[in-house]
Amino acid sequence: MATVLDSIVVPRSSALPSSAALSRIPAPSSLSFLSAGPRLPRYRGLKVGSALRTRSVGSLSYGPASGRASRRGGLVVCEAQDTAVEVAAVSDATWQSLVLDSEFPVLVEFWAPWCGPCRMIHPIIDELAKQYAGKLKCYKVNTDESASIATRYGIRSIPTVIIFKGGEKKDAVIGAVPKSTLTTSIEKFL
Repeated sequence: MATVLDSIVVPRSSALPSSAALSRIPAPSSLSFLSAGPRLPRYRGLKVGSALRTRSVGSLSYGPASGRASRRGGLVVCEAQDTAVEVAAVSDATWQSLVLDSEFPVLVEFWAPWCGPCRMIHPIIDELAKQYAGKLKCYKVNTDESASIATRYGIRSIPTVIIFKGGEKKDAVIGAVPKSTLTTSIEKFL
């Protein structure tokens, strides 16, 4: 399951108080990182821009609410979202065209939002979708929303991963299993 973050605010060193200002304020141990230390490296794939925000660090507060001029902070946005492969959801209406009529083998994950093990296997399914792009189609079925599909294939436990080829069920893996187990099942049908 791919998740998109709206934004992460990371204060720049200019947004933090100077070491002289900190020396006048008794700093708790949680603020010791502000006084000195190495700068964090810059990473590619992140876009850093300025944003005016009110923020607090420990008991220190900056921004309009504190009566001081607002400090500038960095707004970090991930630009690498195009490299992520989103596993598409399948519904009753799209099941026939996307899964059964596919010219490629199809991996379908049956899951539900309340299922903890399902959330554990989502990143593995995302990795497999990226790894086998062009050779295998990957989809997910929410069993709460598409109960008829789950019933048709006898899904009694989730997560369940079923591999289809030529419109027929070829293999099923039940439970949150390691990536290697799913890879072994996939390789049999490529």
